[in-house]
Amino acid sequence: MFSRQRPRRIDRFRTYTMRSSPVPTEHAMKGFSKEQRVEVEFWRTSPTENPDSTSIDNVLHKCAEARILLRELRMHSTFFERASIVLELGAGQAWASALVKREFPHLISYASDISPYAVRSVTKWEHVFCSKVDRVFACPSNEIPLEDESVDLVFCFQAAHHFRTHRTTLLEIKRVLKSGGVCLYLQEPCCPRFWYPLANWRVNRKRPEVPEDVIVHRKLTAIADEIGFSASYNLVPHTMNRGATETIYYGLLGSVKPLQSLLPCSADFIFCKQ
Repeated sequence: MFSRQRPRRIDRFRTYTMRSSPVPTEHAMKGFSKEQRVEVEFWRTSPTENPDSTSIDNVLHKCAEARILLRELRMHSTFFERASIVLELGAGQAWASALVKREFPHLISYASDISPYAVRSVTKWEHVFCSKVDRVFACPSNEIPLEDESVDLVFCFQAAHHFRTHRTTLLEIKRVLKSGGVCLYLQEPCCPRFWYPLANWRVNRKRPEVPEDVIVHRKLTAIADEIGFSASYNLVPHTMNRGATETIYYGLLGSVKPLQSLLPCSADFIFCKQ
């Protein structure tokens, strides 16, 4: 049975929560912001990432990103090894969930994204990584169609900065996590508050087709603490899969650690439910 606290919000996603992922209805997308509707449509119309695309560029790009995720999974392997049920939020094509299932085959794995057009591509990545994601569905990050206290671990990879509704998303994550469960936001673009306007302008200029955002790390951890999580973050710059200028920039951050807290950097967040 779904949580009694949120019956209507969960019910409107039941029409497209399975792998067939039919077209989302207006009823399902009622209340979506402009940015959320752009996210949904991107995965339908993208020449390289729509459900019917067989773009080799997309495969090569995701496999390059998989090197970064694999490093992250090994850094945080303890959380995955002791979990039984894991949920990925903001999964896109759910390639990360397919890789997680390959690395940790004991897990029951769920993958979700706001766009049903995105998660329809999961079968491509199951083929690439020789794995099988147990359940795939579409939902916003703050309306998860799962029972209370039903998963051990929630994770995002380079996706949480798209959520924007951080408080309601973390409340929803807390609802579905079991006692002692953990949420990981991995490799998120972050910055101190005073850098936010410039950092936000830069990421949206770099990728204008999808609304981007940057996380202010202390603001996010303060929200998590208020909600009741034990929250922390680690600044983790890396140079893999970067352009020339970014490689120099992140190489400098990696060499001069005091700069990491002063300048925009990538970060891992850990939220533990007590």
